[in-house]
Order: sequence, then C-alpha cells, then structure tokens
Amino acid sequence: MPARDGLRPQRLYAVPRRQVTAALTAPVTRRLVVTDAGYSPAAAPFAASRPAASRHTVLAVCASGSGWAQLGGRRHGVGAGAALVVPAGTPHAYGGSPSSPWTVWWCHLRGSDVPEVVEALGAPVVPIRQLDRAVALADEIVARLAREVDADGDGRGAARLVGVAGAAWKLLTQLIADRSPAPEAASDPLRRAMDYLASRLDGTVRVPELAALVGVSPSHLTALFRRATGGGVHAYQTTLRMERARHLLTTTQATVSEIARDVGYGDPFHFSRQFRQLHTMSPTDYRRAAHPAP
Repeated sequence: MPARDGLRPQRLYAVPRRQVTAALTAPVTRRLVVTDAGYSPAAAPFAASRPAASRHTVLAVCASGSGWAQLGGRRHGVGAGAALVVPAGTPHAYGGSPSSPWTVWWCHLRGSDVPEVVEALGAPVVPIRQLDRAVALADEIVARLAREVDADGDGRGAARLVGVAGAAWKLLTQLIADRSPAPEAASDPLRRAMDYLASRLDGTVRVPELAALVGVSPSHLTALFRRATGGGVHAYQTTLRMERARHLLTTTQATVSEIARDVGYGDPFHFSRQFRQLHTMSPTDYRRAAHPAP
C-alpha cells in the first residue's frame, strides 16, 4: 500500500516475485519486465545502499530538487531534468540532497534486452530534453503497475505486465533519443503541456507542477491555455477526457465504471454527472443513441 508523507502520497508497488519469475520466461516480458515502481516526493526521502548490488536495473527520473549516486567508486550529481540509470550487478548507493531533496519517479527493470538499452544510454546520469513527457511516462509506469498489483489474481497479470513494459520501453527510447543533439528551436510550452495532458488522462494534474515541467509560471500557463482554448488547464483536460470517454462508449463494451477509471475518474458517479452536464444525457444513454436497437 502507498505510504503517506503528509503532502502528497508516496507510492511504492512491487510485483509478486512468482509473477516476475513467470514473466521472465514469457514472450514479450522476458525482454523487459518492471518488477517494482514508485513515486517519491521531496518530503519522502528516496535513497538506497546496495554494496552487494542487485539483479535489477534501477531507473529514476528526477523532476525537481537534486540528488547523488555512488557507482563504481565514483560520485555523480543528479539534478532536476535528469535520469539516473544504475545497471544490474553494480554496487551502488544514492539519495536526495539534504538542502534540496529530489522528487523522483523510479522503477526496477529486468529482462534480456535491458543490458543493451543501458549500454545505449551510455551514462549513469542522462539529461532529459522533454521532462514533461518523461514524467508522464514514468507516472504511467507507476499507475499501470499499481493496477496490476491491485488486480493480482484476476487472471490477467501477464497482460497487465505487458502494458507496464510498453510504458517502460517508451520512456527508455525517449531517453536514448534525448542523447542526440537538441533541436535549435525550443519546444512550445503550450504544446508540451497539451501533449502531457493527452498522455496522462488518468492522472491528477496540478497546474503549478505542470507549469514547472514546461518551464513557465502557473499564471503564464493558465493565460496560454485561455488564449488558445478559451478555458483553463483543467477545462482542457476535461475536454480530452470526455472525448476519450465518447470514443470508448461507442467502440467498446467496457462498463461505465471501467471507462470512468480509464479517463481518470475514481468515482463513476462523479464521471456520470459531469458527462451528463456536458452532453445532456448519461453515458449509458449516449451509448444507446450511438447504437440504436434494430
């Protein structure tokens, strides 16, 4: 279960070891499997010391603050907008800065292809060009693993682990791509913020954190959204969520509760009320109207 730091929940999830063992011999996941993942805000110290090393590779995305890592007798600084990569079998220690504790998303990786990916990254500390995108993917890994762990025993564990692995592949390939020369022009903060919202429909978005990710002040980000869309950040996210909900209602047999969770509503009744406010009909009536009985 997630721990609480008093400000924002720390999240720590681990796949049962029997599932990890099975995944490492199964198609797809034998190449990469996420065994553990979590989110640690500045108020919940993220640190470890493993002088005997371990069988998994550690990947951590630092969104704010700073930290350090000791690998192979060398100390490395890890600042905001960087990823820490600790290869399997490497004795190591890491922790946040006492004066500026880091906020990190992290995961442990195993699989036949992981060493090759680590080699492609080329360094234990990797600069991240699109921090907002990396954070979205890292948060997706944690959210997907949480659903997998919570649903353990439903018979779909292997399929869920494939989804988690897919998110991890996306993050790793982005980090590899970020090693190439940066484009001359800086990316547009509004577009980056919109892309983040589109990629994390099931996540909770805080305007100050989103603004920090794209490098502008919260007031400036709000002004950019109002100028472009006529509404604020959360109104835009609601628009995206309802667009996704309409698509799922008309193209799948998912229940209203399942669709609500998919688009970020923990309470299906709240989702239904908001859907009705925007569409003047319930989700169920919307589905019936899209597929009238013969």
